[in-house]
Amino acid sequence: MNEYLGSISGSLFTIIFFMFLIGTCGYLIGSIKFLGIKLGTAGVLLAALVFGIVASYYPSILIGGKEIALFDDVLKADFSVVTKIGTALFVTSIGLIAGPKFFRTFNRKSLSYILTGIIVIMIGGMLALGFASLDDNLSIDMVIGLLTGGLTSTPGLSAAKEVAENTNEVVAGYGIAYLFGVLGVVLFVQLVPKILKVDMEVERDNFIAANNIPMKIETKNRKKVDAYGFFPFLLTIMFGCILGALKIPGINFSLGTSGGTLIMGLLIGHFGHIGPLDCKMNKDTLNFFRELGLVFFLIGCGVPGGVNFISNVRISYFIYGAIMTLVPMILGFVIARRIFKMNLFNSLGSITGGMTSTPALGALITTAGTDEVVSAYAATYPIALVCVVLLVKVLLLLF
Repeated sequence: MNEYLGSISGSLFTIIFFMFLIGTCGYLIGSIKFLGIKLGTAGVLLAALVFGIVASYYPSILIGGKEIALFDDVLKADFSVVTKIGTALFVTSIGLIAGPKFFRTFNRKSLSYILTGIIVIMIGGMLALGFASLDDNLSIDMVIGLLTGGLTSTPGLSAAKEVAENTNEVVAGYGIAYLFGVLGVVLFVQLVPKILKVDMEVERDNFIAANNIPMKIETKNRKKVDAYGFFPFLLTIMFGCILGALKIPGINFSLGTSGGTLIMGLLIGHFGHIGPLDCKMNKDTLNFFRELGLVFFLIGCGVPGGVNFISNVRISYFIYGAIMTLVPMILGFVIARRIFKMNLFNSLGSITGGMTSTPALGALITTAGTDEVVSAYAATYPIALVCVVLLVKVLLLLF
């Protein structure tokens, strides 16, 4: 009997089982509403972090006289792959959703989105410099990890790991700040309309009317490869990965998977075809991929973050990370509203892009009741992505 239990447990505790266990628990957590606010899909992140924290204390358990690994190097690598797949699915969906209207709305207003992304990242960078100068016990590797976690920037983390002396501290700092970074922005986009006492129906109607740009219509018959649109989606990811892998000589900069797939999604979504091949996709299919990608991303990032959380967490580190989330986000929103005169939804959309926050965009779409907000995110995200990658490399070179 003991051997039977050990055999069953060994075949059960796999990446597949843990992914769907975390996802199930996460959605249950996310459905709980408190004071009119709920985490939604971000509940998956909370469940993933809890799993990671438990796994850090109990990396293996004894069942039926057999030691079963709950979390080891192999599983850690598996979760890393899950993160990359999730990023590709989510960001590609966003690009394809925004693409048909993105370039036709690219006008002088777009400068506001670009500046918002730059401002948010620069404020975070100044705070990081301040903390590194004031706290002698805070290494530059840790502060860079806290910065990328506070700004929820996985590409920034990847860039930092390439040049940091102590990559373990970078990853630990990222894990410490990432939880508040994600939850902070997710709650922010839900709280702001309540604090401002906005009539969401009126705001939504005005926003949709202002962004109601007719879709480009073609009379041309193009070949549709498959009924569900998998071909253009997979093709976009493939080309996006190629674009993201290209590096600028000298500074060793690349867009990475997230930046490459977003830009390629915008391009293919805009043109809608490649030669005679139809690349248009049903919005319901894109919404499905968007949500699935978000879940995978949160699971893949959350579990390793939880594993590194307890052993490295300090109250002061957590406070630094929280400040690097709150100050850029709040100041960026005020500037977007007061100086750039953006409406509420575009302001919040640009902040989710400036904070490079995938989960917050999902929460904003739910809060706003329209996926038109992805345009502001898509306009701000690329410049914020480039800025945060360059920023962490400059900071590491300075110190």
